[in-house]
Order: sequence, then structure tokens, then C-alpha cells
Amino acid sequence: MIIRLISGALILFTAYMGLKHGWQLFNIKGNDTGPEIDIINKLNASKGILKSFAIFTMISSILILFPQTFFVGNILNAVGFVIIMAALLNIREIKPALIEIPFLIMPLLLIYLKHPFAMK
Repeated sequence: MIIRLISGALILFTAYMGLKHGWQLFNIKGNDTGPEIDIINKLNASKGILKSFAIFTMISSILILFPQTFFVGNILNAVGFVIIMAALLNIREIKPALIEIPFLIMPLLLIYLKHPFAMK
């Protein structure tokens, strides 16, 4: 019972954060400022790549909500974090890459805990 509650809470948190960050990334304007924008500018990613990654993030977040697509959604979520970490390491941004490690662990933990409605 407690595992189901923990799993459900983590699913909701992960889905919310994925949708929130995906939406923010999708709606980045040219005049936005902040540390995240500075890193995005260092990556030299085109608007198309950023919007594609934002959609990828939102889709993977939605997929984890349903038992049938839970595993695939978490795998996509983990792959997204690995891509982010690799891109950050490529531009020598070590500290932000290390900050992503707990977020990489989250989808793996969710896979281990399983979807609360798929448990028997």
C-alpha cells in the first residue's frame, strides 16, 4: 500500500515537472534571461531543436501516467536526461550536468517501483 502511494506521488511529481519544463522550453523567447537561458545559448541549439525536445519531454511525461505506456515513458524520460547531461558535458558545464543525476535516477526508480495501478 505504501509503495503504491510513493509510486503514485512520484508519478504525479514527475509528470508535472516534465510538463512544466517542457512548456517553458517550448515558449522560450529571444529576450528571456536567466541561468538556464545562458546554458541554452551556449548549446547553440536551434529553435526547432528546442521545440522538438520540449515536445519530446511533454510526451514522455504524459506517457508515464498510463500503466500501458509507463515503461516506455520512463525510458524516454531517462534518455532525455542523458541527452541533456551529454550536451552539458560537451560544453564543459560539469556542475549543471551533475545536478541532473537525481533527475536521471527518478525514472529508473519509478520503473523499479512500477505503476500503482499495474501492481497485483
